[in-house]
Amino acid sequence: TVFQDYALFPHMTVGENLRYGIAHLSASEAGERVERICQSFRISALLARRPGEISGGERQRTALARALVTNPGLLLLDEPLSALDHRTQSLIIDDLRTWNAQRQIPILYVTHAHREAFALGERALVLDAGRIVATGTPQEVLDSPASELPAQLAGFENIFDAEIRALMPDAGTLLCRLRGTTVDLEVPVVPRAETGGYVRLAIRAGDILVATAPPTGLSARNIIAGQVQARRDAGTTVALDVIAGATSGTDSSSGALFEVHVTPHACRALDLRRERDVWLVIKTHSCHPVAS
Repeated sequence: TVFQDYALFPHMTVGENLRYGIAHLSASEAGERVERICQSFRISALLARRPGEISGGERQRTALARALVTNPGLLLLDEPLSALDHRTQSLIIDDLRTWNAQRQIPILYVTHAHREAFALGERALVLDAGRIVATGTPQEVLDSPASELPAQLAGFENIFDAEIRALMPDAGTLLCRLRGTTVDLEVPVVPRAETGGYVRLAIRAGDILVATAPPTGLSARNIIAGQVQARRDAGTTVALDVIAGATSGTDSSSGALFEVHVTPHACRALDLRRERDVWLVIKTHSCHPVAS
């Protein structure tokens, strides 16, 4: 087991932590195992240091190495990378993937980060209050979620209730109106759909394109006029709040609030400021019907 807070013995050196679980082995065999695992996780230079004298990433590598040096038949990881920066996470994921490619043991990996699930997982299970609510490959569970909770975990920022206005079986789509708005979307057909029924839709903020003039000649079926209400910088992304179905001089109360992500460069180039009229472009298959 590798705990979220590492649980290294603070009074022991890195080397002593690594040898703790293999104290029953001979000195030579224990030394060989420690040397191999230190090379795999690049911590050979840390053996004489104590946990308080090394970085968070080095402590995480040590905690993983302490578990793996025992040659486990099963590995349990409890959010092991949550406190680390993106680059350190990537390096440790690569180390763990390389290590297990040679051993092929089952790993149960608890995480809230879908990036980690995609990088390491063969099967994904979504738990809610102790119940399994979704299971499948990471792609099935997180890219095409069947219910709202997996959609939220997978980063679908926009989730709406919508009324089915028309069935279009030849196109394999439905025409839906977002509840409480005048915004219509063409979305993929769902089983047992009927006119007047309701469906819940999930749309990623990064799957929505923004135009500052009415676009033409597109394959995308959903082109909706709207207005920027707010803009928030979020590192490499700018998050826009856009009222779809409302433009300058119109009543925004019947619009739908979308979160849209663009790059800072696109934001500057398009001058995406508050009260700017825009058009949202959403492909049909970017609208994922999910169960509530």
